[in-house]
Amino acid sequence: MKNLYKKILLFLLAANLSTPGTFAQTTKTISETSTNWKGFQKQEFKFEGRDAWYVKPKQPAPGNPWIWRAHFPAWHTEMDSILLARGFHVVYVNTNDMFGHPKAMQVWDNFYDYLVREKQFSQKVALEGVSRGGLYVYGWAKRNPDKVSCIYAEAPVCDPKSWPGGKGRGAGSENDWALWLKQYGMSESEALDFKDIPLNDLAGLASFKVPILHVIGLQDKLVPPAENSDLLVQNYLKLGGPISVYPMTRGEQTLEGHHFPIEHPELFADFIYNNSIPVQKILSHTPYIESNKGLFNAYTQFRNTKKGTVAFLGGSITHNPGWRDKTSQYLQEKFPETEFTFITAGIPSLGSTPHAFRFERDVLAKGTPDLLFVEAAVNDRGNGFSGKAQIKALEGILRQMYLKNPKANVVMMAFAEPAKNVVYKSGKQPVEVDVHEKVARYYGAAYINLAKEVYDRIEAGEFSWKYDFKDLHPSPYGQEVYFQAIKELLKIEPAETGVSKLPVPIDKFSYEKASYHPVEEAKKLHGFAVDPNWKPKEKVSTRAGFVEVPMLVGESAGASFDFEFKGRAVGIAIISGPDAGKISYSIDGKKAQTLDLFTQWSTQLHLPWYLVLSDELSSAKHTLHLTIASDKNEKSSGNACRVVYFLVNE
Repeated sequence: MKNLYKKILLFLLAANLSTPGTFAQTTKTISETSTNWKGFQKQEFKFEGRDAWYVKPKQPAPGNPWIWRAHFPAWHTEMDSILLARGFHVVYVNTNDMFGHPKAMQVWDNFYDYLVREKQFSQKVALEGVSRGGLYVYGWAKRNPDKVSCIYAEAPVCDPKSWPGGKGRGAGSENDWALWLKQYGMSESEALDFKDIPLNDLAGLASFKVPILHVIGLQDKLVPPAENSDLLVQNYLKLGGPISVYPMTRGEQTLEGHHFPIEHPELFADFIYNNSIPVQKILSHTPYIESNKGLFNAYTQFRNTKKGTVAFLGGSITHNPGWRDKTSQYLQEKFPETEFTFITAGIPSLGSTPHAFRFERDVLAKGTPDLLFVEAAVNDRGNGFSGKAQIKALEGILRQMYLKNPKANVVMMAFAEPAKNVVYKSGKQPVEVDVHEKVARYYGAAYINLAKEVYDRIEAGEFSWKYDFKDLHPSPYGQEVYFQAIKELLKIEPAETGVSKLPVPIDKFSYEKASYHPVEEAKKLHGFAVDPNWKPKEKVSTRAGFVEVPMLVGESAGASFDFEFKGRAVGIAIISGPDAGKISYSIDGKKAQTLDLFTQWSTQLHLPWYLVLSDELSSAKHTLHLTIASDKNEKSSGNACRVVYFLVNE
């Protein structure tokens, strides 16, 4: 019996949810004290050393809805009393005098997780911000729009330059402004350009259609509506966000119009209730995230050295602003003492094969990452690379990374698109998603299957592709969906895993020694020439980095060149425009093969297009001979072959 118990215990320890790849974090026992609040039971406790409490309804409504007060929790509690009677919890954690600083937002994140996971509160919360509480509710709501059912704000501060700064019509507060500047570590001039305020970055919140109600005093001279609420209302409306204002004009107006009685608090309780009930059950991010070896090494580097290098490698979804910027901001807020270097290596249209060959130049030459984010699943599908080619490329990227920094941590992500949704609908998993998952598990990289998460959320009725996500280049809504999943991974405090020996490659021909070679290495040029600063003659779009650079250009049938190299793979990175032709090529004099350089996108832009001509050669010296063919695609206007880089895997 003892041995059986021991085996069970060892099994439970092995499966402990605090290990890498899981989400539960050890929660220290929190001691609560029960007191009375207007006839309701109030539970008081310390949370991360701060005073915190929640008031329990006598009969919780289904799903445990709740309202979260920011600052001044004892002010105008009539609405809270009504909501308690209707089954809501009322909660508060003391982050006073932090003015919505990111450090306060970290406390709020943890407090939210505690109440949702440990107390089973609903996943969406109503936020209540009074006066400077506006800095908190908007700071947190913008960082977590998927977790907010609605916002009630009373005479809210929406711009610290107005209050406490007093840089507009209001008198401000000299002492509080000094505290604000100290809290944020800014000078007066820096504060005037500070952007992380409630008035800005509301697109994500608006895309989730989070309802907002402001209650204001028209004569408020302390927090003038014209500098605060009015501007936020305008900004939110322009972004499509639902927002309304109720001016309080009855009763005595005190504190220069900033304090006023609340008319008909039951109306505002109705607003909270109607936007919170029935409680919406949303899918967890957990099933779509695999920590594998986790992020322990990167986090240790960030904390111990106070320096960190983070790289983002991907296509247009990485290049465009959105999840990447939010991820960078979150890391800076999670590790406020760390000086980060962010390497942005997103280039539209490029997938895993281009990433592997450009990784040395576009990432490693700019710094050695401690943490690397990789995405390629969308372009790998669109560009038609086989599963075998994807494995060679993705594991080539990881092997290059680990050979450069064995302690690096990697996050691999498979983003969503309509074509993947069709595959999932058929009960299968898309090839490129399967490859990302396989390579991540093999090398212990963290992995997020965002493609499946988006599909499942659509199927669950949380949102639609057409009206919410909108495109494979995500709308603000889609960017938030991506970021919130990434954030869940980053919130995990990983356990130590050590540094593993680099395993044998899945494919012995993986691109672990892939790199660019300059076009000037071409020899025996016949009809080809190097243009040191190529620009298109016709008005067709180009991609940054693939225009006004050296280009090996041939535009006539029969033009040819040789390229001598040492390695197991060779290819060309070309610009495929409206006049792209066909080529014939041979390696070491063997039978020639032909390739059409024209793509379905060639009429629209000079597309960067990567062609691996052979990738299972002996590791020796070889010669590529390339000739422009006499025939061409019927849709092409010419025979051009424009090479921007040679691709070699040594």
